[in-house]
Amino acid sequence: MLDNLIMGFGAALTPANLLWCFVGVLAGTVIGLLPGLGSTTGVAVLLPLTLSFEPLTALIMLAGIYYGAQYGGTITSVLISTPGEAASVVTAIDGYQMARKGRAGAALSIAAIGSFAAAIVSLVLLVAMAPPFAELALGFGPPENLAVMVLGLATIVSFSSAGGRLRGLAMAVLGILLATVGVDAATGLPRYTFGDVDLLSGLPFVQVMIGLFAVGEVLFQIRQGAAAPIRARFKDLMITKAELSRSTGAIARGSVIGYLLGCLPGAGSTLASFLAYGVEKRVSRNRHEFGQGAIEGVAAPESANNAAANANFVPTLALGIPGGATTAVLLGAFMMYGIQPGPLLFEEQPELVWGLLASFFLGNVMLLVLNLPLAPMFAQLLRIPYGYMYPLILVTSFVGAYSIDNNMFSVWVVFVFGLVGYFMKKFDLPMAPLVLGLVVGALFEKALVQTSAMGGGDLTIILTRPIALVVFLLAALLLAGPSLLKLIPRRQKETV
Repeated sequence: MLDNLIMGFGAALTPANLLWCFVGVLAGTVIGLLPGLGSTTGVAVLLPLTLSFEPLTALIMLAGIYYGAQYGGTITSVLISTPGEAASVVTAIDGYQMARKGRAGAALSIAAIGSFAAAIVSLVLLVAMAPPFAELALGFGPPENLAVMVLGLATIVSFSSAGGRLRGLAMAVLGILLATVGVDAATGLPRYTFGDVDLLSGLPFVQVMIGLFAVGEVLFQIRQGAAAPIRARFKDLMITKAELSRSTGAIARGSVIGYLLGCLPGAGSTLASFLAYGVEKRVSRNRHEFGQGAIEGVAAPESANNAAANANFVPTLALGIPGGATTAVLLGAFMMYGIQPGPLLFEEQPELVWGLLASFFLGNVMLLVLNLPLAPMFAQLLRIPYGYMYPLILVTSFVGAYSIDNNMFSVWVVFVFGLVGYFMKKFDLPMAPLVLGLVVGALFEKALVQTSAMGGGDLTIILTRPIALVVFLLAALLLAGPSLLKLIPRRQKETV
């Protein structure tokens, strides 16, 4: 295994591959900054430019765009509460609050550090455990996927305090209901589309997020009265040793969670970032700060995001099954170059596989060197008066939304959900459960329908699947654990 990795670094460290790896991560960062584009669109648009490249060089550049876009989406999430990537949505919860307190530089720095650390962890796990994890992922059927979705939904409880748990669950149910718009997974018939063909594919996720977070925040701030620009001292923008110490455990946990979910086809970086945030809110000593600017709330999802992006290549390379939307486009790039991903790829073209895996480490080093010194400079954008910032945010949001599908439907979605986001902020309704419900809803329904079909309408088939049972048990503990713990002192008092 070590010999293969050395061979991979030898292939990735050629001048041409280093150059195009840098071009990829730089282009990815810029693409991530633009709301509505994202890594999938970026890779698809720039794929034709690589036709004249060597296969390894082309794949290194395209992969660099993939994980570079993850960090680019973080920058706008933190600075202006506008997620450039779907997986960066949860980062906006605490990252933007840190920015409002003059700690934007620290938030962006920990995002870069967490992404780099996650890249190292996921690369080690990728090298050591790719074959067994590929076999495990191959054994995941609809019941196991259903269990993972239920576990994701169970984290909803983690986003709300005990007093606001009912509101959190209500928002989650609303998110799941919104996810049912489109085509019925069981019958294939239109559902809740009201005759509009634009709704046949469901509510567009990125446009909904832009409306909820960016436009909703701007409308709320305008109503509250324009806040004074943040004029933090330069040293206040730098990350402190205490913040690094607080983030260490969050980065480690987020990296492992991201890797595990990233190995599962279809789970994706978005669910990984939400699950990591929920787990961190459970275990953190500073859980009362979550939603108010907790640095762990940035470190955990960013680490999970990056680890999942790397782990998405486990099913892609080892099984020929895309781990997510972006790796599906990359799978097309493999085919374009006459390369067939699958179990034999590691044996037939080891230099290409291990060269690509080694480039993940090199690309993340470049991202760290490129973005860590620039984090305080990015944060200086907050010194611009909000009277100028608000129109810029609105224009960027609507233009970015229009550019996704080149139609006005996307613009109207952003506008409508901007109003929804405003009223949610006004009445202090939690957004995270709604977003998670919207993310998981369609996947949950698909897995539920497929599981029911496997059992001939009998869902007890789940009882015959050990992996699914274990995951369901974890979800049950996550939901019932806090309530059970509260009962213990009461019983002790009653016995006294």
